[in-house]
Amino acid sequence: MSGQSSQQAQRRGPMGGGPMRGMGMPVSKAQNFGPSARRLLGTLRPDAALLVVVLLLGVVSVTLNVIGPKLLGNATNVVVAGFTSLQFKNVPPGTTQQQIIDYMMTHGQQQQADLLKTMQFVPGQGIDFAQLASILLTVLAVYIGAALFAWLQARILNGVVQRAMHRLRLRVEDKIHRLPLSYFDGTQRGEVLSRVTNDVDNIGQTMQQSLSQMVISLLTVVGVLVMMFLISPLLAVIALVTIPLTLLVTVLVARRSQKLFVAQWAATGVLNARVEETYSGHSIVKVFGHQRAVERDFRGENDAVYKASFGAQFVSGIIMPAMQFIGNLVYVAIAVVGGIQVLNGLISIGDVQAFIQYSRQFTQPLAQLGSMANMLQSGVASAERVFELLDEPDETPDPEPAATAPESASTLRFDDVAFRYTADKPLIHDLSLKAEPGSTVAIVGPTGAGKTTLVNLIMRFYDVDGGAITLDGVDTTTMTRADLRSRTGMVLQDTWLFSGTIRENIAYGRPDATEEEIVEAATAAYVDRFVHALPDGYDTVLDDEASNLSMGERQLVTIARAFLADPRILILDEATSSVDTRTELLIQRAMSRLRIDRTSFVIAHRLSTIRDADLILVMENGAIVEQGAHDELLAARGAYWRLYNAQFEGAAEEEDDLGPELAAQAAALAAPGDVDPVH
Repeated sequence: MSGQSSQQAQRRGPMGGGPMRGMGMPVSKAQNFGPSARRLLGTLRPDAALLVVVLLLGVVSVTLNVIGPKLLGNATNVVVAGFTSLQFKNVPPGTTQQQIIDYMMTHGQQQQADLLKTMQFVPGQGIDFAQLASILLTVLAVYIGAALFAWLQARILNGVVQRAMHRLRLRVEDKIHRLPLSYFDGTQRGEVLSRVTNDVDNIGQTMQQSLSQMVISLLTVVGVLVMMFLISPLLAVIALVTIPLTLLVTVLVARRSQKLFVAQWAATGVLNARVEETYSGHSIVKVFGHQRAVERDFRGENDAVYKASFGAQFVSGIIMPAMQFIGNLVYVAIAVVGGIQVLNGLISIGDVQAFIQYSRQFTQPLAQLGSMANMLQSGVASAERVFELLDEPDETPDPEPAATAPESASTLRFDDVAFRYTADKPLIHDLSLKAEPGSTVAIVGPTGAGKTTLVNLIMRFYDVDGGAITLDGVDTTTMTRADLRSRTGMVLQDTWLFSGTIRENIAYGRPDATEEEIVEAATAAYVDRFVHALPDGYDTVLDDEASNLSMGERQLVTIARAFLADPRILILDEATSSVDTRTELLIQRAMSRLRIDRTSFVIAHRLSTIRDADLILVMENGAIVEQGAHDELLAARGAYWRLYNAQFEGAAEEEDDLGPELAAQAAALAAPGDVDPVH
């Protein structure tokens, strides 16, 4: 992020950016595959003993699977030998197989004799069905055992992976609470959500699908190789040609597919951003009649996703057919060479059959390993993003032992405070002020003057670079953040309500509050006025966006939450900007009761709402340029006077169009000498 964009994000505060922004698909290629993969495997270390069990179960399962074709080859040998023995049923009784072979060799039938050498039979006996049944039952038991051990291995590995993901999510959640606000101000909210949700899920899916398959595939390759060399070293060497061909195809395809996958995810991210933006601003799109333009843009971006996805899937889909083609070539070579060896008496027909099965078992795991390359790249890339989040520097720890202020502390003082978001651009410098208990301090000024930054410093979302902020003489940096913030209530312009009942949302300010206290806070914030009109009253469930309440009603609920918390310091950041004028006056009257013996800070753009403040601070470029009461500042005809007149001169110009009655009301609201509307 550039410095400029970072500053803009910081000025926006934690609410900047849509909730879906940045939540595209996980990136598809890791930057540092080896170190990240080792660190990812390190998350499994607490279950190392179970991983050993998983490996042993895999060895047993693969061993049984590898034995199966050899046993089936023996069954084939029994059948072939039985049919062959019937050809010699007319030989004299007691004639042995070796005698028949010797007879053929002496009569020039060398090839037939060599073929009989690979068999074990009794002339004229036929198929030994007892031996055949025994072999087939053994094969059945072997395959059932292999399946059982494979199922047990998968079950244990699933538990290991899920526990690892559970621990990783806990680490991420804990890290989120330890990160400073500057991280969230400088990072899009959707980007953080993507790392916490999409990337962690992608890691879990990758480990779940790839670990077991990789272990089985590697063990299968080793086991099959051993069996192939035991049966026929020559055929095994032919089968080994598969490995370099497989690696070559995988590398060539992976290089091309990685670029296409990157393009696919990029196009998908653009499309997701378009959908999120259009959905969030759906009413604006309709008001200005931009539906066709939005549809046109969507079709273009959707086509881009289609083309990129088609190319990526097409290229990556070449791996499996290419592996099958290579496997078929090897199959033909093994069949031809194996047939020649059978005729020469070097190998039995059953062993050739087993070897052909082994060749299939050999190429299949190689193809699976090749197809897992992209999955592993994607999973490790997601791990890198999660590890980047975990490696971010933590918020400065609270001091030990920490100081504490009296329970009734509410005198807040700034002494020569200096602060900057970036080292090269000072924002606040030499700021000094004192807010007495029971006083209301209003902060006004143009956008970017530092008003919200002042509040962030009070809450210790950021620490000052110079000077000190004290609460009843206690430096706030020597207190724990939890202690300081427990004394502070804050109502922002952007409302935040969670999915739950209205009662639960109000009680968020103090979970142990009684029903009477909740209703009292709701009444003070004028929530009780509208809540009874709702279907379930205080038990009305708010959805994710609290869309079943109006913007003003949502704001009133957040104010009721602050009332219930009963803070010593109250901060209102444009807290009444979403309510109508009458409700705003009612809330101001409620605030006048709430702020008795408490210190209140009010950030406002509508200057008519803060005329009754005990102290008005006018900020420009991070400095307090004027301070005083409303009438004093108007009389001084300085920065406040200019802001005030700029805000109301438009109303004065339109007074003639309002009609006599409305014009009189507007003049009454704008007149500086009027009686305070709160009183």
